[in-house]
Amino acid sequence: MAKLPVEKMRELERRFGEIEARMSAGPAADVYVKLASEYSELQPVVKAIRDHAEAERELEGLKVLLADKATDRDMRDLAEMELPEVEARLEKLEGDIQIQLLPKDAADEKSAIVEIRAGTGGSEAALFAGDLFRMYERFSSGKGWKVEVLSASEGEAGGYKEIIATITGRGVFSKLKFESGVHRVQRVPETEAGGRIHTSAATVAVLPEAEEIDIEIRPEDIRIDTMRSSGAGGQHVNTTDSAVRITHLPTGLVVTSSEKSQHQNRAKAMQVLRSRLYDIERQRAESERSADRKSQVGSGDRSERIRTYNFPQGRVTDHRINLTLYKLDRMMEGEIDEVVDALIADYQAGQLAQLGMGQ
Repeated sequence: MAKLPVEKMRELERRFGEIEARMSAGPAADVYVKLASEYSELQPVVKAIRDHAEAERELEGLKVLLADKATDRDMRDLAEMELPEVEARLEKLEGDIQIQLLPKDAADEKSAIVEIRAGTGGSEAALFAGDLFRMYERFSSGKGWKVEVLSASEGEAGGYKEIIATITGRGVFSKLKFESGVHRVQRVPETEAGGRIHTSAATVAVLPEAEEIDIEIRPEDIRIDTMRSSGAGGQHVNTTDSAVRITHLPTGLVVTSSEKSQHQNRAKAMQVLRSRLYDIERQRAESERSADRKSQVGSGDRSERIRTYNFPQGRVTDHRINLTLYKLDRMMEGEIDEVVDALIADYQAGQLAQLGMGQ
Protein backbone atom coordinates (compact mmCIF):
# COMPACT_ATOMS: atom_id res chain seq x y z
CA MET A 1 0.00 0.00 0.00
CA ALA A 2 1.07 3.58 -0.63
CA LYS A 3 2.42 5.89 2.01
CA LEU A 4 0.01 8.58 3.09
CA PRO A 5 1.11 12.03 4.36
CA VAL A 6 -0.02 11.51 7.97
CA GLU A 7 0.91 15.00 9.20
CA LYS A 8 -1.00 16.61 6.34
CA MET A 9 -4.05 14.47 7.14
CA ARG A 10 -3.94 15.44 10.82
CA GLU A 11 -3.67 19.10 9.89
CA LEU A 12 -6.75 18.84 7.64
CA GLU A 13 -8.75 17.15 10.41
CA ARG A 14 -7.69 19.85 12.86
CA ARG A 15 -8.66 22.63 10.46
CA PHE A 16 -12.01 20.95 9.72
CA GLY A 17 -12.81 20.77 13.45
CA GLU A 18 -11.85 24.42 13.84
CA ILE A 19 -14.19 25.45 11.01
CA GLU A 20 -17.06 23.41 12.51
CA ALA A 21 -16.59 25.16 15.84
CA ARG A 22 -16.48 28.64 14.29
CA MET A 23 -19.60 27.97 12.20
CA SER A 24 -21.47 26.77 15.30
CA ALA A 25 -20.55 30.01 17.09
CA GLY A 26 -22.72 32.02 14.66
CA PRO A 27 -20.24 34.34 12.91
CA ALA A 28 -21.18 37.28 10.67
CA ALA A 29 -22.86 36.33 7.38
CA ASP A 30 -19.83 37.09 5.15
CA VAL A 31 -17.50 35.11 7.44
CA TYR A 32 -19.99 32.22 7.56
CA VAL A 33 -20.10 32.06 3.74
CA LYS A 34 -16.29 31.78 3.55
CA LEU A 35 -16.21 29.15 6.29
CA ALA A 36 -19.00 27.15 4.63
CA SER A 37 -17.09 27.16 1.35
CA GLU A 38 -13.93 25.81 3.00
CA TYR A 39 -16.03 23.32 4.99
CA SER A 40 -17.62 21.85 1.83
CA GLU A 41 -14.17 21.64 0.21
CA LEU A 42 -12.63 19.77 3.15
CA GLN A 43 -15.60 17.54 4.00
CA PRO A 44 -14.96 14.76 1.41
CA VAL A 45 -11.27 14.33 2.22
CA VAL A 46 -11.83 14.48 6.00
CA LYS A 47 -14.59 11.85 5.70
CA ALA A 48 -12.18 9.63 3.73
CA ILE A 49 -9.47 10.17 6.39
CA ARG A 50 -11.87 9.22 9.19
CA ASP A 51 -13.18 6.19 7.27
CA HIS A 52 -9.55 5.16 6.68
CA ALA A 53 -8.78 5.38 10.41
CA GLU A 54 -11.87 3.27 11.18
CA ALA A 55 -10.84 0.64 8.60
CA GLU A 56 -7.34 0.52 10.11
CA ARG A 57 -8.87 -0.16 13.54
CA GLU A 58 -11.03 -2.91 12.04
CA LEU A 59 -8.03 -4.49 10.34
CA GLU A 60 -5.99 -4.39 13.54
CA GLY A 61 -8.87 -5.98 15.48
CA LEU A 62 -9.15 -8.80 12.95
CA LYS A 63 -5.40 -9.46 13.07
CA VAL A 64 -5.50 -9.61 16.88
CA LEU A 65 -8.35 -12.14 16.71
CA LEU A 66 -6.45 -14.31 14.24
CA ALA A 67 -3.23 -14.14 16.24
CA ASP A 68 -4.97 -15.15 19.48
CA LYS A 69 -4.83 -18.96 19.88
CA ALA A 70 -7.82 -18.76 22.22
CA THR A 71 -10.12 -17.50 19.39
CA ASP A 72 -12.73 -20.16 18.65
CA ARG A 73 -13.09 -21.69 15.18
CA ASP A 74 -16.27 -19.79 14.18
CA MET A 75 -14.79 -16.41 15.11
CA ARG A 76 -11.57 -17.26 13.29
CA ASP A 77 -13.47 -18.26 10.14
CA LEU A 78 -15.48 -15.02 10.27
CA ALA A 79 -12.31 -12.93 10.73
CA GLU A 80 -10.61 -14.69 7.81
CA MET A 81 -13.63 -13.92 5.60
CA GLU A 82 -13.72 -10.24 6.61
CA LEU A 83 -9.98 -9.62 6.33
CA PRO A 84 -9.75 -9.32 2.48
CA GLU A 85 -12.82 -7.05 2.38
CA VAL A 86 -11.36 -4.67 4.97
CA GLU A 87 -7.95 -4.66 3.23
CA ALA A 88 -9.61 -3.84 -0.10
CA ARG A 89 -11.65 -1.02 1.50
CA LEU A 90 -8.48 0.35 3.12
CA GLU A 91 -6.63 0.33 -0.20
CA LYS A 92 -9.49 2.12 -1.97
CA LEU A 93 -9.66 4.78 0.76
CA GLU A 94 -5.90 5.34 0.49
CA GLY A 95 -6.29 5.92 -3.26
CA ASP A 96 -9.21 8.32 -2.66
CA ILE A 97 -7.20 10.29 -0.09
CA GLN A 98 -4.15 10.50 -2.38
CA ILE A 99 -6.23 11.93 -5.21
CA GLN A 100 -8.04 14.41 -2.96
CA LEU A 101 -4.70 15.66 -1.61
CA LEU A 102 -3.31 16.38 -5.09
CA PRO A 103 -2.66 20.06 -5.88
CA LYS A 104 -5.87 21.60 -7.18
CA ASP A 105 -6.12 23.47 -10.47
CA ALA A 106 -7.73 26.76 -9.45
CA ALA A 107 -9.74 26.75 -12.68
CA ASP A 108 -11.25 23.27 -12.26
CA GLU A 109 -14.51 24.41 -10.68
CA LYS A 110 -15.13 27.04 -13.35
CA SER A 111 -17.46 27.05 -16.32
CA ALA A 112 -15.78 26.86 -19.73
CA ILE A 113 -15.66 28.44 -23.15
CA VAL A 114 -15.37 25.85 -25.92
CA GLU A 115 -14.02 26.92 -29.32
CA ILE A 116 -14.31 24.47 -32.23
CA ARG A 117 -12.78 25.26 -35.63
CA ALA A 118 -12.81 23.27 -38.87
CA GLY A 119 -9.29 22.27 -39.89
CA THR A 120 -8.03 20.44 -42.96
CA GLY A 121 -10.72 18.79 -45.05
CA GLY A 122 -12.94 21.60 -46.37
CA SER A 123 -16.68 21.05 -46.04
CA GLU A 124 -16.14 17.64 -44.38
CA ALA A 125 -14.12 19.35 -41.63
CA ALA A 126 -16.94 21.86 -41.07
CA LEU A 127 -19.48 19.01 -40.82
CA PHE A 128 -17.23 17.27 -38.30
CA ALA A 129 -16.87 20.48 -36.28
CA GLY A 130 -20.68 20.52 -36.10
CA ASP A 131 -20.70 16.88 -34.96
CA LEU A 132 -18.20 17.67 -32.20
CA PHE A 133 -20.25 20.64 -31.01
CA ARG A 134 -23.39 18.48 -30.80
CA MET A 135 -21.40 15.80 -28.94
CA TYR A 136 -20.35 18.31 -26.27
CA GLU A 137 -23.84 19.82 -26.22
CA ARG A 138 -25.43 16.43 -25.48
CA PHE A 139 -22.74 15.56 -22.92
CA SER A 140 -23.41 18.89 -21.18
CA SER A 141 -27.17 18.35 -21.25
CA GLY A 142 -26.70 15.05 -19.44
CA LYS A 143 -24.72 16.85 -16.72
CA GLY A 144 -27.35 19.58 -16.30
CA TRP A 145 -25.01 22.25 -17.70
CA LYS A 146 -26.20 25.19 -19.77
CA VAL A 147 -24.81 25.71 -23.30
CA GLU A 148 -24.97 29.12 -24.97
CA VAL A 149 -23.51 29.87 -28.43
CA LEU A 150 -21.46 33.08 -28.40
CA SER A 151 -20.64 33.14 -32.12
CA ALA A 152 -20.86 30.79 -35.07
CA SER A 153 -19.77 30.77 -38.71
CA GLU A 154 -21.62 28.10 -40.65
CA GLY A 155 -20.04 25.90 -43.29
CA GLU A 156 -21.31 25.98 -46.88
CA ALA A 157 -22.56 22.38 -46.71
CA GLY A 158 -23.55 22.50 -43.03
CA GLY A 159 -21.67 22.27 -39.77
CA TYR A 160 -19.41 25.12 -38.70
CA LYS A 161 -16.24 26.76 -39.88
CA GLU A 162 -16.03 28.04 -36.31
CA ILE A 163 -18.32 27.93 -33.28
CA ILE A 164 -17.69 29.36 -29.82
CA ALA A 165 -19.95 28.58 -26.87
CA THR A 166 -20.05 28.91 -23.10
CA ILE A 167 -20.83 25.82 -21.04
CA THR A 168 -22.00 26.92 -17.61
CA GLY A 169 -21.99 24.70 -14.55
CA ARG A 170 -19.86 23.68 -11.61
CA GLY A 171 -16.69 21.81 -12.56
CA VAL A 172 -17.19 22.04 -16.33
CA PHE A 173 -13.54 22.89 -16.99
CA SER A 174 -12.25 19.97 -14.89
CA LYS A 175 -14.24 17.55 -17.09
CA LEU A 176 -13.56 19.10 -20.50
CA LYS A 177 -10.05 20.55 -20.24
CA PHE A 178 -8.41 17.49 -21.83
CA GLU A 179 -10.57 17.90 -24.96
CA SER A 180 -8.24 20.65 -26.24
CA GLY A 181 -6.34 19.55 -29.32
CA VAL A 182 -6.75 18.25 -32.87
CA HIS A 183 -9.62 15.79 -33.41
CA ARG A 184 -9.29 13.73 -36.61
CA VAL A 185 -12.18 12.03 -38.41
CA GLN A 186 -12.07 9.22 -40.98
CA ARG A 187 -15.29 8.54 -42.87
CA VAL A 188 -16.89 8.28 -46.32
CA PRO A 189 -18.55 11.60 -47.30
CA GLU A 190 -22.14 11.40 -48.53
CA THR A 191 -21.00 12.99 -51.81
CA GLU A 192 -18.30 10.34 -52.36
CA ALA A 193 -19.60 7.97 -55.05
CA GLY A 194 -16.61 5.65 -54.89
CA GLY A 195 -16.93 4.98 -51.18
CA ARG A 196 -13.45 6.25 -50.42
CA ILE A 197 -12.60 7.20 -46.84
CA HIS A 198 -11.66 10.85 -46.37
CA THR A 199 -9.64 12.20 -43.49
CA SER A 200 -10.36 15.65 -42.06
CA ALA A 201 -9.87 17.41 -38.76
CA ALA A 202 -11.17 20.03 -36.36
CA THR A 203 -9.45 21.78 -33.48
CA VAL A 204 -10.98 22.18 -30.04
CA ALA A 205 -9.87 24.70 -27.42
CA VAL A 206 -11.39 24.59 -23.94
CA LEU A 207 -10.80 27.69 -21.80
CA PRO A 208 -11.83 28.23 -18.18
CA GLU A 209 -14.38 31.04 -18.12
CA ALA A 210 -12.72 33.99 -16.44
CA GLU A 211 -14.52 36.44 -14.19
CA GLU A 212 -13.66 40.11 -13.91
CA ILE A 213 -11.84 39.43 -10.64
CA ASP A 214 -9.57 36.91 -12.44
CA ILE A 215 -8.36 39.18 -15.23
CA GLU A 216 -8.29 42.97 -15.33
CA ILE A 217 -8.42 44.44 -18.84
CA ARG A 218 -7.41 48.09 -18.93
CA PRO A 219 -9.43 50.34 -21.29
CA GLU A 220 -6.23 51.66 -22.86
CA ASP A 221 -5.17 48.09 -23.76
CA ILE A 222 -8.09 47.43 -26.11
CA ARG A 223 -9.37 48.84 -29.39
CA ILE A 224 -13.05 48.37 -30.19
CA ASP A 225 -14.25 48.52 -33.81
CA THR A 226 -17.84 48.24 -34.99
CA MET A 227 -18.79 46.71 -38.32
CA ARG A 228 -21.91 45.92 -40.30
CA SER A 229 -23.27 42.55 -39.25
CA SER A 230 -24.56 40.01 -41.76
CA GLY A 231 -26.14 36.59 -41.47
CA ALA A 232 -25.20 33.37 -43.29
CA GLY A 233 -24.68 33.87 -47.02
CA GLY A 234 -24.82 37.65 -46.65
CA GLN A 235 -28.54 37.69 -45.88
CA HIS A 236 -30.30 39.69 -43.17
CA VAL A 237 -27.81 42.54 -43.38
CA ASN A 238 -28.36 44.96 -40.54
CA THR A 239 -28.72 48.61 -41.44
CA THR A 240 -26.85 49.62 -38.29
CA ASP A 241 -23.27 48.86 -37.27
CA SER A 242 -23.76 46.13 -34.65
CA ALA A 243 -20.89 43.63 -35.02
CA VAL A 244 -18.05 44.26 -32.59
CA ARG A 245 -14.35 43.46 -32.94
CA ILE A 246 -12.10 43.89 -29.90
CA THR A 247 -8.32 43.90 -30.30
CA HIS A 248 -6.17 43.40 -27.20
CA LEU A 249 -3.17 45.54 -28.08
CA PRO A 250 -0.49 44.01 -25.78
CA THR A 251 -1.08 40.46 -27.07
CA GLY A 252 -2.63 41.06 -30.49
CA LEU A 253 -5.61 38.83 -29.64
CA VAL A 254 -8.70 39.65 -31.73
CA VAL A 255 -12.25 38.67 -30.73
CA THR A 256 -15.42 39.33 -32.73
CA SER A 257 -19.13 38.95 -32.01
CA SER A 258 -21.94 39.64 -34.46
CA GLU A 259 -25.32 39.22 -32.79
CA LYS A 260 -28.09 41.79 -33.33
CA SER A 261 -27.35 43.86 -30.24
CA GLN A 262 -24.12 45.87 -30.19
CA HIS A 263 -24.26 45.99 -26.39
CA GLN A 264 -24.55 42.18 -26.22
CA ASN A 265 -21.75 41.81 -28.75
CA ARG A 266 -19.39 43.91 -26.69
CA ALA A 267 -20.20 41.91 -23.52
CA LYS A 268 -19.77 38.55 -25.27
CA ALA A 269 -16.54 39.57 -26.98
CA MET A 270 -15.12 40.81 -23.66
CA GLN A 271 -16.15 37.51 -22.05
CA VAL A 272 -14.19 35.51 -24.65
CA LEU A 273 -11.20 37.89 -24.53
CA ARG A 274 -11.04 37.70 -20.73
CA SER A 275 -11.08 33.89 -20.83
CA ARG A 276 -8.38 33.71 -23.52
CA LEU A 277 -6.12 36.03 -21.53
CA TYR A 278 -6.80 34.02 -18.35
CA ASP A 279 -5.90 30.81 -20.19
CA ILE A 280 -2.64 32.34 -21.47
CA GLU A 281 -1.77 33.32 -17.90
CA ARG A 282 -2.63 29.83 -16.63
CA GLN A 283 -0.50 28.20 -19.34
CA ARG A 284 2.42 30.51 -18.53
CA ALA A 285 2.19 29.80 -14.80
CA GLU A 286 1.88 26.05 -15.43
CA SER A 287 4.92 26.10 -17.73
CA GLU A 288 6.97 27.90 -15.09
CA ARG A 289 5.92 25.41 -12.39
CA SER A 290 6.72 22.40 -14.53
CA ALA A 291 9.36 23.49 -17.03
CA ASP A 292 11.16 20.17 -16.79
CA ARG A 293 8.07 17.99 -16.46
CA LYS A 294 6.85 16.19 -19.56
CA SER A 295 3.27 15.20 -18.94
CA GLN A 296 1.36 13.06 -21.43
CA VAL A 297 -1.88 14.88 -20.70
CA GLY A 298 -2.41 18.52 -19.92
CA SER A 299 0.68 19.78 -21.69
CA GLY A 300 -1.40 22.54 -23.24
CA ASP A 301 -0.04 21.72 -26.68
CA ARG A 302 -3.07 22.08 -28.94
CA SER A 303 -1.19 21.39 -32.16
CA GLU A 304 -0.95 17.63 -31.69
CA ARG A 305 -3.58 15.13 -32.78
CA ILE A 306 -5.25 13.80 -29.67
CA ARG A 307 -8.10 11.61 -30.94
CA THR A 308 -9.26 9.81 -34.08
CA TYR A 309 -12.90 9.03 -34.89
CA ASN A 310 -13.06 6.20 -37.45
CA PHE A 311 -16.66 5.88 -38.70
CA PRO A 312 -16.29 2.80 -40.98
CA GLN A 313 -15.01 0.79 -37.99
CA GLY A 314 -17.15 2.54 -35.35
CA ARG A 315 -13.92 3.18 -33.47
CA VAL A 316 -12.61 6.06 -31.36
CA THR A 317 -8.95 6.15 -30.29
CA ASP A 318 -7.46 8.62 -27.83
CA HIS A 319 -3.78 8.64 -28.73
CA ARG A 320 -2.55 10.17 -25.47
CA ILE A 321 -3.58 7.20 -23.34
CA ASN A 322 -3.81 4.53 -26.09
CA LEU A 323 -7.50 3.99 -25.35
CA THR A 324 -9.64 2.52 -28.15
CA LEU A 325 -13.41 2.15 -27.83
CA TYR A 326 -15.81 0.62 -30.35
CA LYS A 327 -18.75 2.82 -29.41
CA LEU A 328 -18.42 5.76 -31.78
CA ASP A 329 -22.19 6.18 -32.32
CA ARG A 330 -22.84 6.44 -28.58
CA MET A 331 -19.94 8.83 -28.11
CA MET A 332 -21.26 11.14 -30.81
CA GLU A 333 -24.53 11.13 -28.85
CA GLY A 334 -22.63 12.62 -25.92
CA GLU A 335 -21.61 9.48 -24.04
CA ILE A 336 -17.97 10.48 -23.59
CA ASP A 337 -17.66 9.84 -19.83
CA GLU A 338 -15.47 6.77 -20.32
CA VAL A 339 -12.83 8.73 -22.24
CA VAL A 340 -13.13 11.83 -20.01
CA ASP A 341 -12.74 9.76 -16.82
CA ALA A 342 -9.81 7.77 -18.27
CA LEU A 343 -7.96 10.99 -19.16
CA ILE A 344 -8.53 12.42 -15.67
CA ALA A 345 -7.37 9.16 -14.04
CA ASP A 346 -4.24 9.09 -16.20
CA TYR A 347 -3.43 12.70 -15.33
CA GLN A 348 -3.93 12.00 -11.62
CA ALA A 349 -1.70 8.92 -11.82
CA GLY A 350 1.00 11.08 -13.39
CA GLN A 351 0.68 13.64 -10.60
CA LEU A 352 0.87 10.94 -7.93
CA ALA A 353 4.03 9.52 -9.52
CA GLN A 354 5.66 12.97 -9.59
CA LEU A 355 4.84 13.52 -5.92
CA GLY A 356 6.14 10.07 -4.96
CA MET A 357 2.69 8.98 -3.80
CA GLY A 358 2.18 6.18 -6.30
CA GLN A 359 1.58 2.56 -5.40
